[in-house]
Order: sequence, then C-alpha cells, then structure tokens
Amino acid sequence: MSSDPILRIRDIVTRFGPHTIHDGVSFDVERGEVIGVVGGSGTGKSVLLREVIGLLRPAGGSIELLGEDVWSMSPKERIALSTSFGVLFQDGALFSSLTVAENIQVPMREHLDIPPKMMDELAALKIAMVGLAPEAGGKLPSELSGGMRKRAGLARALALDPEIVFLDEPTAGLDPIGAAAFDQLVRDLQQSLGLTVYMVTHDLDSLATITDRIAALVDKQVRVGTMAEHMEDDHPWLHEYFHGPRARAVGG
Repeated sequence: MSSDPILRIRDIVTRFGPHTIHDGVSFDVERGEVIGVVGGSGTGKSVLLREVIGLLRPAGGSIELLGEDVWSMSPKERIALSTSFGVLFQDGALFSSLTVAENIQVPMREHLDIPPKMMDELAALKIAMVGLAPEAGGKLPSELSGGMRKRAGLARALALDPEIVFLDEPTAGLDPIGAAAFDQLVRDLQQSLGLTVYMVTHDLDSLATITDRIAALVDKQVRVGTMAEHMEDDHPWLHEYFHGPRARAVGG
C-alpha cells in the first residue's frame, strides 16, 4: 500500500459535557483500501466519521484528509475539500421532494459549472454504476425500496468522482440478500474506480466479505488489524464480537 495515507487520524479526543467518548484515537487509512470501523454502542463510530468529514470539531487531536488538516482549514476550504469525498449516511439522506436524478445532481449544481444536459448524462451514468435501472432516475425516494434508496444515496456520494467514500451503516435495514448485493457493489466499485472506502458498520458479513482492515473502537481508543488479527485478540469486547452467537459468518 502507499506510504502516503489518504487519511491520518491522530490523538483524537471527543467529549460531550463530562463524558469522554474518544481519548487518543489514532490510525491511518491507506489509499485504495476498504476499512471497517466497528465498536459497541456509545463508542462514537458515527461521531468520529463526522469529525473526519468536518461536521463536528473534536476536543483535541488532528485529522488530515487528502493531505489537508481538516480542522485548521477555513469553512470555505473545507467546502472545497468536500468535493474530493462522498458520504452515504445511514438513511440515505436523500431530498424527498427531488427525483433520484435531481438528488445526484445536487453536488454537481453546487460545485460544477456544467450545462444541464451534461448533468443529466452524468446522473444517468451514476445511476447505472450503482446497478439501478435507468427509469429510477425519474422516481422520488419514496417510490424506491430501502435497498434502492441506499444505491441512490451511493450514486449521489459518487457524483463528483471522489477519491474516498464514507459509508455509515450501509447495510442497516437490508435483508441478507440485499446486504450481500450491496457489499458486492461496494467492492466492485472500489476495485473498478480505485476508491478508498471508510465504512462504519456492525455487519459481520460485510466485515468478512469486503474489508481489508478493521478499526475497532474499544476503551475510548482504537485497535486496528485484519479480521484474522482481531479474532486472535483476547480483548473481552472483541472476543465477544468476533466469536459470539452472531459471529458464525466469520468463525466457521
């Protein structure tokens, strides 16, 4: 892997009032890898994601994304940086009053100066990339299944051809067949586009199928390793997570 990580997280401290959520979280994300971020309830998986993408300021530490120090930048500079990454939030976060194609075009309208016809063509391309039928572009989010909404949200995350995508619980709410299909889509896109994928998940099947490494938030810090390395770790939470009753997907 590259010696120049796409993301450097150093000594992150996160507090909400008297409660410390992260106390010295540090790890790198290498270009081209799929990294899964796991942890028990309250360990701040989604909070850390929001700190990385510039939505929530940590109490301490530094975050360097694509060579830029996220929290030393001006708000205007952070907006410019946001064109280099895409985000799929857990619920898809699509605008309910816009069609799928219009949702995909939102970041294009905000950041690109291109004619409407080209935007239509790019939206159609992104729709095809995520495995949706062409007619999905004209539908509202409410007219789609949960799995289709996730794909539409992913298409919007890919609208500006990002170098890295952040996925927050991408398979939550999907049945096992739909979740497996989404995992395969993410891996296929990662390989064909050379993407880096940062994926917050609790889904053991996803971790086993598509991640290269896993960052586990435990004891307010982080342990990073492969699936095999975590399965050998004797930390109580990790042992229960990877060897517990729902771990048959990775332990068989």
